[in-house]
Amino acid sequence: MRNLRLHPLLLFAALAVAGSAKAAAPATDFLPPWNPPPAGLQFSVPPFDAVADLHGDIVDPQLVVFFAGNQFMVVHDLMAAFQQAHPQIRRIFVETLPPGILAKQIEGGVLVMGNLRITLKPDVYTAGKGAVADQQKRHDWFAERYDYARNPLAILVARGNPKHIGGLADLGRADVRVSMPNPAWEGIARQIEASYRKAGGEALDRTIMQTKVHDGSTFLTHVHHRQSPLRVLQGQSDAAPVWSTEAYFQQQILHHPVETVAIPAAQNVTATYTAARMKNAPHEQAAKDFLAFMHSPAAQAVYRKYGFLPAH
Repeated sequence: MRNLRLHPLLLFAALAVAGSAKAAAPATDFLPPWNPPPAGLQFSVPPFDAVADLHGDIVDPQLVVFFAGNQFMVVHDLMAAFQQAHPQIRRIFVETLPPGILAKQIEGGVLVMGNLRITLKPDVYTAGKGAVADQQKRHDWFAERYDYARNPLAILVARGNPKHIGGLADLGRADVRVSMPNPAWEGIARQIEASYRKAGGEALDRTIMQTKVHDGSTFLTHVHHRQSPLRVLQGQSDAAPVWSTEAYFQQQILHHPVETVAIPAAQNVTATYTAARMKNAPHEQAAKDFLAFMHSPAAQAVYRKYGFLPAH
């Protein structure tokens, strides 16, 4: 893992933004963040003064949640529903960076983003079930855990599927530019590689992840797999294996000009997401309240809205 002073790497996921919130974005402007900003003076001058993966109140928060980054789209609605159920908790801070980076932040106690230094400790950490179990085995961080959603993979392509992508095997073609989550910090990469091996054995995995990386036709995301849909939208990549919810969000919620190529069940992988309350949570009761809320119909309705499957 590289040092967390990664402002060039974080430029895309955390410092990319679609202009001032008061200005109307042109139809071809697909840059994040896509969630509505909080109330207050709106000021952003991309790419220098803009933030996409830090949400809410960084000063004296009453609850701090480190969310796996692929759930950025649910945060606004989810936290609004939580605050409706718990109106006494008004100041919430959420990060939606990749879970590997969030884990490094917990280990080191600090995240440096450009000139900003963040030392807040999380009350709740969410990631894939396997990643949470691994962190518990290595660090014994968590007091309790709860599985709350599932998500299969899909292939995102431009509207009309100009490269005629029919499945994962086509991502090995020399003429297909692939955007691939970086295995260095993205758990989804391991899931996708497992699907490559199901679709075409070790040969397909090596072609996409070694040969094509070497010749430049596979792009490894710098930090966030949210780069992949944007690369497809901007014509920089032809296909991107993503969580199905990312494809759903781009196509059904934002109505961007993309479409989905389904991956057959025999080749697909489904992730289960787990929320875990930290043993040393600075806001213990708020953390307990949030984990209990994740069981609720209100929280589950938000996840269904954005295409996530029930955990069980």
